[in-house]
Amino acid sequence: MKQLVPGGFLLAIEGIDGAGKSVQARAVGAALADRGFDVVLTREPTDGPWGRRIRESAVAGRMSPADELNAFLEDRKQHVTELIRPSLTAGKFVITDRYYFSTVAYQGARGFDPAELLRLNEAFAVEPHLLVIIDLTPEQALARVGNRDGRANEFETLAQLTRTREIFHALNKPYLVRIDGTRGPDQVRDEILAVVDAALATRKSEETSEGGLGGATAL
Repeated sequence: MKQLVPGGFLLAIEGIDGAGKSVQARAVGAALADRGFDVVLTREPTDGPWGRRIRESAVAGRMSPADELNAFLEDRKQHVTELIRPSLTAGKFVITDRYYFSTVAYQGARGFDPAELLRLNEAFAVEPHLLVIIDLTPEQALARVGNRDGRANEFETLAQLTRTREIFHALNKPYLVRIDGTRGPDQVRDEILAVVDAALATRKSEETSEGGLGGATAL
């Protein structure tokens, strides 16, 4: 029988391109599934119509800043409504490879106000119980990434990644943990699992002291 979390648990894994987010989402998800949690692995952009449009634009030519932002918001609204909220309500452990903090950082690097982007997203998106930002320098990231599938990706430029990282560094949330992404993948995975365990322990303590959780967004 699967181990459920009252109100669910949402872990968002963020960082610039090349930080190892996808690798860690899978590794942490596998470890938690082995412990008996009902794990949902997801990502943004999603595989929905808006997400597919965003992915293709990364190599075929980026949309205008306004159109790109709108596409991310529409993709995320569908993601939250159709997958994230129902999964949390069912007590599942949701791990998302990128979330709205990427929009704040990447669209912020295109000239939008990061604070306004945060406000727009948090008007409808569920805040995570834990936000992990895997950090490394843009130079290290680009050395890892290269040209995926032999194609230059317009998102992966040094200037943009530098500004994007600066915005990630400026984020300030009580549930945010930054992890050194230059270490080996097993070390990064183990540190993420350690902070997950700490967050779950906090949830359990609050449930005991308050007689229940106040909803899926309360850590």
